[in-house]
Amino acid sequence: MRIALAQIDNTVGDLAANAAKILEYARRAEQAGAQLIAFPELALTGYPPRDLVEKESFLNRTEETLQGIARDSANLDIAMIVGYVGQSPENSAIRAQNAAAVIEGGRVVFRQCKMLLPNYDVFDEARYFQPAASQDICTIRGTRIALAICEDAWNDKQFWERRRYSRDPVEELVQKGAQVIVSINASPWNIGKRKLREDIFRAIALRFKLPVLYVHMVGGNDQLVFDGSSFAMTAMGRVGAEAKSFEEDLILFDMQTESGDHHANHLMGDEAAFEALALGTGDYIRKCGFRSVLVGLSGGIDSALVAAIAVEAVGKENVIGIGMPGPYSSEHSLADARTLAENLGVRFEVAPIKLGYEAMIETLEPLFQGYNADTTEENLQSRLRGMVLMALSNKYGSLVLTTGNKSEIAVGYCTLYGDMCGGLAVISDVPKTMVYRLARVANCRYERRKLPAPIPENTFRKPPSAELRPDQRDTDSLPEYEVLDAILAGYIESYESVPEIAAKTNIPEELVRDIVRKVDRNEYKRQQAAPGLRITAKAFGVGRRFPIAHRFTE
Repeated sequence: MRIALAQIDNTVGDLAANAAKILEYARRAEQAGAQLIAFPELALTGYPPRDLVEKESFLNRTEETLQGIARDSANLDIAMIVGYVGQSPENSAIRAQNAAAVIEGGRVVFRQCKMLLPNYDVFDEARYFQPAASQDICTIRGTRIALAICEDAWNDKQFWERRRYSRDPVEELVQKGAQVIVSINASPWNIGKRKLREDIFRAIALRFKLPVLYVHMVGGNDQLVFDGSSFAMTAMGRVGAEAKSFEEDLILFDMQTESGDHHANHLMGDEAAFEALALGTGDYIRKCGFRSVLVGLSGGIDSALVAAIAVEAVGKENVIGIGMPGPYSSEHSLADARTLAENLGVRFEVAPIKLGYEAMIETLEPLFQGYNADTTEENLQSRLRGMVLMALSNKYGSLVLTTGNKSEIAVGYCTLYGDMCGGLAVISDVPKTMVYRLARVANCRYERRKLPAPIPENTFRKPPSAELRPDQRDTDSLPEYEVLDAILAGYIESYESVPEIAAKTNIPEELVRDIVRKVDRNEYKRQQAAPGLRITAKAFGVGRRFPIAHRFTE
């Protein structure tokens, strides 16, 4: 049998468009000689559908659309595995199931429901889906297939030292006589995830001495980015076919010859992170119905990186940079912002906030009597910039991209309703030290195209500053970012204690404790921030849920 793996970029809830794409890829696979095509987990509905599954109309229309795919594929000589949201058995406490349908000859001939429902990190499946009580082998064109839906294949007792579940659905299906394992997936990407997947499924192939086919979603849905990177693993643990990362793709694998297409681009490290951010940004903009974006360009490294990502995501003609010099802005800041815009080829406008700031100070002066100048006056500048960007957003119909990085957001070095204003926080999961590396990646991408590097060298060299008071530097309020990021990595991503972080990093415990207090104290800011794209193992947002009002301290 020749099996096709179709990694598609779908939109949550856009049933008609998703169905059309499924049929398009099925036709392409048939023309290429495949007898079976597998699509990702919830390919028809998009992942994650969240509370849409609570709507009876959504469940009914999903089933209707699935039946429509079956009818419209009746003339195709190919079987299809399609992930979708199914309806639970009557009188079930939860009305929906994470399911897969096998379609052949114009009808649904087999259904499989997911047994292991993840309920950790970014996942809420136990809330939304009824787990399968049992699963069966599906036979397609004489081949017995163990059909696993994502998490069902992530509980190999020989791979994990500590397993989350007592059952191993793949083992149970193999014991029923499977000849091949097909796993359909929607597994959000983060740095290091692709290698982990290959290691897991190579272990499964070697354990059961069966080929394993892994098909994966690609694209961005809200805060999650899916990288594709589908593959076929032979029974000997060799990669027999592999798809591109961060792009839609269709690959074929021949079960008899154990060979297939090799399209992989093997993006790694910072290159992969940049590509993930560009994909997630572009899909978020497009799927939310926007065509253009606004970026406040300060001349600093953060806004430069966001602008470069935006150009990759939606094209230079759809990006507008706004310079907003204030009373303490340096001349080089506006010059660097203008140079960046020219190098990227984006429209650049200047909207000074000095007069607005002076007017606000005059308005508030009677109420400020008896108080010394402090961060209040600094935040006024940031909030005026946020007001300018949101006004232009209303007028132009463009989405504002915020420019705060993970290091700043972690410790609250950001202003509510100021620099936090916007619709998408592109680099909110990118530590400051990584911002510099990704900015170099952006420049290298242009240099490989024989184009001038867009981010000026001065932007890399100058000390980071919010420029909200004379001669301000970020280090006035924070330690050097290399030190700060080391503390944050231990506390946020590994949940290490203050003494553990201090011992591991050789950073004074008093400084570690101060940073930890800042992280805890600023949860109220983060929960009001724009959604951000997840690229690390622990991002702020949907995968990290702490109470705002609490009294626990490290």
